[in-house]
Amino acid sequence: MDTSYTPVSYDFREVITEEIAKQTSGKVFYWNANQAVDEVIGKVVKLEEISGKGMFIILDSGTQVRIDRIITLFGKPGAAFDEYDSFANQCLACTAGVPL
Repeated sequence: MDTSYTPVSYDFREVITEEIAKQTSGKVFYWNANQAVDEVIGKVVKLEEISGKGMFIILDSGTQVRIDRIITLFGKPGAAFDEYDSFANQCLACTAGVPL
């Protein structure tokens, strides 16, 4: 992944641990290594710090997602939700004032 890890608030880490305890299964939307929106379906089984890389969730499929790149976790806003929201609004900003 090209971007360096950005520390995530304790509140979001707490949401992750709650979902692990509840054994929730569903969709996780996140920014992948190519800076594109990606998704994975499953159950988060572990929150783990990988030395030099950051904190990751590990899903039952074995997929690892860095937590600062999560857009939504089972429908709840993640650490990268604001980044996604800004990205989604860019198209509106670039066409403002341009006649259709």
